[in-house]
Parts: sequence; structure tokens; C-alpha cells
Amino acid sequence: MHEVDQTTEQLVRSVLAYAENRLRMDPVPLDRNMLSAGELYERLDGLIRDTPRQPDEVLGIYSSVIAPSVISADSPRFLGFIPAAPTKASLLFDMVVSCASIQGISWLEASGAIAAENTVLRLIADEAGLPASAGGCFVSGGSAGNLSALAVARETAKQRLGTGRRLRVVVGTDAHSSIVNTLRLLEMDAFVVETRDHRLTGASIRAAVEADPDPSDIAALVCTSGTTNAGIIDDLAGAGALARERDWWFHVDGAYGGSGIFARSLRPRYDGIEQADSFILDPHKWLFTPFDCCALLYRDPELARSTHTQDASYLDVIHGSDGEWNPTDYAYHLTRRARGLPLWFSLAVYGVDAYREAIEVAARLARETAALIEAAPQLELIREPELGVVLFRRLGWSAEDYDKWAQQLHEDEVAFIPPSKWDDETVGRFAFLHPGTSLDLVREVLARTEP
Repeated sequence: MHEVDQTTEQLVRSVLAYAENRLRMDPVPLDRNMLSAGELYERLDGLIRDTPRQPDEVLGIYSSVIAPSVISADSPRFLGFIPAAPTKASLLFDMVVSCASIQGISWLEASGAIAAENTVLRLIADEAGLPASAGGCFVSGGSAGNLSALAVARETAKQRLGTGRRLRVVVGTDAHSSIVNTLRLLEMDAFVVETRDHRLTGASIRAAVEADPDPSDIAALVCTSGTTNAGIIDDLAGAGALARERDWWFHVDGAYGGSGIFARSLRPRYDGIEQADSFILDPHKWLFTPFDCCALLYRDPELARSTHTQDASYLDVIHGSDGEWNPTDYAYHLTRRARGLPLWFSLAVYGVDAYREAIEVAARLARETAALIEAAPQLELIREPELGVVLFRRLGWSAEDYDKWAQQLHEDEVAFIPPSKWDDETVGRFAFLHPGTSLDLVREVLARTEP
């Protein structure tokens, strides 16, 4: 298993040939779940056994059974949830990171990898307008980033407010599900502010807080820079100013939409983000890197280090000289993959301007789609898109009609576009991210809504 023998040689040839073929797909096919759960387990049952199998036999099972039963999130026809569109360079370098078994726990073990990752974090911090002192690390995703950041918010508030009370965090009604889950895990409560038009504003927060009998237990304020369901950016400037006034920790969840700071046409929408005490964005979304990758940044990394540093006799050696940076000190993790390296490689290969334009493509397509919807008599645009998400209503349809429409589109491998909810009503939802998604595809999808 660890030496280069005949089996290894065969593996190298077969696996690299498969990977090369996948990388050359242009466009990537959508695929769909073709087998039932029972059929999948029946096909896989007994494959792992005490004795070896030929590599090509196992790879054949993957290519004929597993791969076709995985919807390709990197297909330009994937228009649901939040799609993926990793660049070819990032995918290839992800293979290098895996082949080299590169981890990124500490400067002692991986200074080169960490230094490269930190240059990307610096780029993101600069785009957000955070100070030169800002820093952080890469974690697995937005949930991990939110958890790590709000843990620091809690510990910082404890020093200010004392430890004998249960703390609250201000959130909007459209905050991501991971925020509420994080607060539960951290034993803090959500102070939910009802938001007009699903956008959290400084004025609405102030009104809610002033109506609260005792807001002294509020530790933090969370805003979203691009809600998952509708791509709405909260009032970052107003909320950030109020957080400063009240001495709250200001966290900005930009897991989906945060990367929009790189697009010149979108950047003004993010004014106020520079006030954040912590900020996350997921490069595996709108910065076109492979799963899984979240950039986590702190205005003052020392506060994070005092919260997350793990102490043990076997870890003493990694806490060394000034200038060394241990990513394990800035989130709840210890072991971590150097998941920022594929993004570093791709940014260096293509240049930042290519990323700016790729983000602009999705935002432009959203606006063009909104115009098509407004021109269709059977459709109704729910709100003007801010980023790459478009919500619409098909007049006269029930929830079952939306489900049948989406299922047929997927079965025909036209698009994966599951419906969503808006104010408890089932609606249609486009999520644009892949630069290869065309307006012609949008027309084809919308044509299926015609009487």
C-alpha cells in the first residue's frame, strides 16, 4: 500500500486517466441520482473485503455506479442551492496537495504552505478594507467559520460583561441556519430582529434593542453579506456603526456572497464591511476553488488566539518564535488540510482580474434573467437581484407544480433547480455562480413554465 509496485503503477495510470478525462469535460454534465438507496447499497455490498481487488475493477464501480449518482455541483446546469465552479488550476493543484499529504497545523510543520495561504487571506482582507493587523486561517466551511468566530465573540464579551450570565447575539430573520445552530452550541441566545424586506438594518436593530427591557447581555451582532436564499446584503454600514457604539462584536457572514467584494460593480453594496471584527467567505463558492474551503478573518487575531490556542505537552514545540503563524490557533480545529493552497495557486495562475470578471458574469446573468422574468406574462419577479440569486413566482402554480417542474427539468438533465420558499410561499429560484451558465439555458428553463 505504501511502496511503488505493480499495483501502484496501475493505479497511477488509471486514476490519472480518469481525472484527466473529468478535467477535460467542457461543460461538465449535470448527472442525476439514477439508482434508489437499495440499489446503490446492493451494488456496493461486498466490494470491500479481506482480500484485494484489481484497481480498475474498483474504479469501474466508481465511474459506473457512484459518479452517475452524484449531481455535479460544478456543472453550469446546476442552478440550485449554491453551485460550485472550481477552476481547472485549483482542481489540479488540489491533487498536488493531496498527493503531497500537505497539512497546515503549524508553522513548524508547514511554514511554506501557511505563508502561501496567508497571502490569500491578506488579499481578501485588503478587498474587505480590514486593517493590516487582520489575519486568520482557512477552515472547512461557513458553519466552521461562524462557530469559530462567534466563540471568540463570546469569550471577548465574557471579559467585558462577566461570566455569570447567558449572553445574546443580534441576528436577522434571514441569518443562515448555521448561525442559530452555533449559538445553541455556544449556549448563547438569538436576539432576532424582524427585518423589513428580509434585510437587517441599523435602524431596525436600534429600534428592537431600545424596546428590549435589558439589552446589556448582548455580546455580538451578526450580519449577512449575501443571504443564501435571496442574495440580500444587510446594512453593514449602519449595523457596524451601531455595534461600535454599543461595544458589540460585529461578525459578517459572507459565506455565499462575501466574495462579491472582488467585483467592482458590486463593491459599494458592501460598504461597512471594513468595520467587522470577524468576517468569513467560502472560496468553494464564489472564488472558484474545490470543496471544502472557508476563509476566516479577524480584525484582531490575538483575540482569536487567546480563545482557540490548544495547550498540551506535545504541542509546546509548535508555539515558538515571533512571526510564526499557527492556523490551529485561530479556529476550533487542530488537524487541518492546507485547503487554501488550491486557491493560492489558481489566483497566481489566472490573476485577480479574471476572478473579478467571473463574479461579474454571474451578477450580470442574474440581472438579465430578472428582465426575462419581468417580460413573461406567466411569471412575476419577487425582488430585484443584488448578487447572483433570482427569485420568481409562476402565477397560478401550487407547491406541487413547482416540484413537478423541477423534477422534470432534472430528469431531462436540462437543469437542477429545486424550488425554495419566500414568506412561506413556494417559489422558483435561480442561483447563478458558474461563468459557463448561459442565458439560452435560462430561456430553456423558463420556457418550461409556459402554459
